[in-house]
Amino acid sequence: MTRYRYYTAASLDGFLADTDDSLAWLFVQDHDEDGHGSQGAFMEGIGAMVMGATTYEWIGDHLRATGETWSYDIPCFVFTHRTLEPLGGQVAFLQGAPADHRAALEEAAGARDVWMVGGGALAADFAEAGMLDDLLVSIAPVTLGAGRPLLPRRFALRLTDLGRNGDFAVATYDVVGPPTTW
Repeated sequence: MTRYRYYTAASLDGFLADTDDSLAWLFVQDHDEDGHGSQGAFMEGIGAMVMGATTYEWIGDHLRATGETWSYDIPCFVFTHRTLEPLGGQVAFLQGAPADHRAALEEAAGARDVWMVGGGALAADFAEAGMLDDLLVSIAPVTLGAGRPLLPRRFALRLTDLGRNGDFAVATYDVVGPPTTW
């Protein structure tokens, strides 16, 4: 059964990016590429990826600035209301609610999982649709005070794994659903 997995990094105070959509704070942290919560190990189980337009545009800006090319060889679905340039051969643009595209996402993933790349608002949309199974977050030892939140709405989570990779606390949570009482 296909799982929807939100794999990301965040500041200690719960932000994916600062108020300028910068990730500069993230790339100065020490980590082991083969350590706990590594992207390589995670990607072995991924058959398709999903992201929002802001995340996609950040990747595009990064690729143009560094001269790198799109490196993903799996289908990528970008939820957007804008016209964007494809960065790779398997990029498709979608509009509407996540549930409207569930069958296509799962077909593209095959017998593997779907990686929710970001951002937080789109991840929350997937969670509200019952389409977010877990959250794997590498928590950096910095606070940003403001920026793009990890999840901008309330959800109940259950910690299932906790480890360390260099400077990061690496936590895995099952998404339980919206809180019933607080």
